[in-house]
Amino acid sequence: MNRILKLTVLLLLFHAASTQAQPFSTFFRDSTLRVDYIFAGNATTQEISLSQTNLIPRWWGKRQRLTEVPMEGNGQISVSDHRTGRPLYRNSFSTLFQEWQTYDEAKSTRRSFENSFLVPFPKDTVDIRVELFDNRRTVTSTFTFTLAPTDILIRHVGFSDVTPYVTLQQAADTSHCIHIAYLAEGYRQEEMGAFLNDARTAMEALFAHEPFKSRRQCFNVVAVEAPSHDSGTSEPSKGIWKNTALHSHFDTFYSNRYLTTLNLFDLHNLLAGTPYEHIIVLVNTAEYGGGGILNSYNLSMTHHKDFKPVVVHEFGHSFAGLGDEYAYEQEQIPMYPKDVEPWEPNLTTLVDFKSKWKDLMQPSTPIPTKPDYKHPKIGVYQGAGYNLKDVYRGYPDCRMRTNSTPEFCPICQRAITRVIDFYTR
Repeated sequence: MNRILKLTVLLLLFHAASTQAQPFSTFFRDSTLRVDYIFAGNATTQEISLSQTNLIPRWWGKRQRLTEVPMEGNGQISVSDHRTGRPLYRNSFSTLFQEWQTYDEAKSTRRSFENSFLVPFPKDTVDIRVELFDNRRTVTSTFTFTLAPTDILIRHVGFSDVTPYVTLQQAADTSHCIHIAYLAEGYRQEEMGAFLNDARTAMEALFAHEPFKSRRQCFNVVAVEAPSHDSGTSEPSKGIWKNTALHSHFDTFYSNRYLTTLNLFDLHNLLAGTPYEHIIVLVNTAEYGGGGILNSYNLSMTHHKDFKPVVVHEFGHSFAGLGDEYAYEQEQIPMYPKDVEPWEPNLTTLVDFKSKWKDLMQPSTPIPTKPDYKHPKIGVYQGAGYNLKDVYRGYPDCRMRTNSTPEFCPICQRAITRVIDFYTR
């Protein structure tokens, strides 16, 4: 290598290293910028529009590895310096909008969805970019806008009238931890005692599972007491409509057990000023249902007998990006093309199996593997990701497959551990 080329390479390496080593405080304030978007379209088109920008008093997200993500997700938001183009921050996510695009309704109807993303508040002018990916992991839509931190139209939220909250668990190091907020939905003011009990039940259920159990000190947990006018939640298929804080409802996408909220702006307004990053919405109902979206929220009923396994399962989606490992004949959804490797760490189409759990398998294990529920082992099992064939899981059973399974499988435990380490080490 000649001296000029060698010097150029060294300078580039130094620049990359110095950029990565820049402390959080170099580019960001200890505050949050919440960016509200409208995603709209149908099965074949996607449009992204800016709705509102918001300043929140504190930043509760990551302060290291700012331009890295622990999983790819179905979309990403990034922040870069406006003058130099230097990457400053990145995070991944999934959305209900993108999931809706896989349903038949999207073939004949256009709809819009609210989405809110949290980034650290910049000290100088930045460019903020959102990218959406399809199920082939290719970029389908992008939107970039420039934000000056002095913009007088950035709305201030969470500086007053903060929703009351109770700290359920304080992390060993509150400046270097993962913040979880349980949020009340469908609890009247006089039912907040029941909500706090439900939040404690959900928290203990989560920390009964490895690797959360052994890494419990890494989590700071609060319960946010947002009151609703009505008790319960809406059940459209029964003609029941309730006036609740988040207007949650069953029958999302006409699936009777799919319990979600589409009102993400209200969700984040209620949380503004509280210490939160990962959101678990607890819904005051005895009907079975829930849902979880990566780096958005998870939502679960609280008074059904399967409350504890469901709220933990849904957190596997929203926190660690784990995919569903079940498949039903009557409800197969073509979310995973057979010639593309899913980004979810616990699913594979065998296109790029080396990147998944192949290193955990015995070399003699056949592919596909025949399930042996009495003597389970790591393998490649047919049936996962809403497909009976050609999408595979790594263990006969798992918390991401059935409510009766008492723990996450070894593949999911490793994936969760990696996410916890990403945020805390």
